[in-house]
Amino acid sequence: MAGKFEVYEDSAGKYRFRLKAGNGEIVATGQGYSSKDAAHKGVEAVQRAAVDASVVDMPKAA
Repeated sequence: MAGKFEVYEDSAGKYRFRLKAGNGEIVATGQGYSSKDAAHKGVEAVQRAAVDASVVDMPKAA
């Protein structure tokens, strides 16, 4: 089963998105948006950015 983005309204009235893996596990969440349309645009921005995103190992914090 493919992953999916879910857009929902939180208890504070903000719209958020979460990315769920095929097994139902939440693997990413978005910030709060003032409208459902803005949350959908946030999803689209993540989708565009992830297409060519690289994986970078960061050094251990001091």
